[in-house]
Amino acid sequence: MSLFWVVIRQLAEFEAMATSKKVITKEEWEKKLNDVKIRKEDMNKLVMNFLVTEGYVEAAEKFRMESGTEHIDLATITDRMAVKKAVQSGNVEDAIEKVNDLNPEILDTNPQLFFHLQQQRLIELIRNGKVEEALEFAQEELAPRGEENQSFLEELERTVALLAFEDVSNCPVGDLLDISQRLKTASEVNAAILTSQSHEKDPKLPSLLKMLIWAQNQLDEKAVYPRINDLSTAMLEDPTV
Repeated sequence: MSLFWVVIRQLAEFEAMATSKKVITKEEWEKKLNDVKIRKEDMNKLVMNFLVTEGYVEAAEKFRMESGTEHIDLATITDRMAVKKAVQSGNVEDAIEKVNDLNPEILDTNPQLFFHLQQQRLIELIRNGKVEEALEFAQEELAPRGEENQSFLEELERTVALLAFEDVSNCPVGDLLDISQRLKTASEVNAAILTSQSHEKDPKLPSLLKMLIWAQNQLDEKAVYPRINDLSTAMLEDPTV
């Protein structure tokens, strides 16, 4: 991420300069980039961190062989992705079983995660039109937890409200039936498993890209320089005055 450090350095230099914007040519900018040395080993670790955290098993193994980065336990990634896929598919009971097979303490020590998984089970029952089963499940499994935690109670009430609408498209809590709700729960489980395995729960690369965008926005106020406007290509665009 040499570009990020160049932008930060340039910001520091401009703090002591006049308010008029300086124009930096593409040639000057590329020279600054070339002057920043980042070890290939560190870049490889950054890529591997992303692949492992996001669960790209085959890509992680291929990259490990090609780059020579440290050995990783691919089985743990496969098991974690099986849990994530189960939640994303609506098979929450299967996901809970898989989590307990991996490490029973994950759910035992994380009541919020367990509640959200049970809430997702309730949502899936409602989605499948199993009204009586949904009401019974809510009463037996979720209501007691709601009595102990006001936040859980509010989430439970919001979820049960789905039953009051025949047409969920006009339901104010219809978003609970969106695929995004499954993805949200799956991401929460994924993060908990990573934490239990002493891994970082979020990949570093997206955070660095957000920092790059922030740094460029700050530098925009002080200089005209070759920006990266498309992160997918990382192409430097000629500065325009």
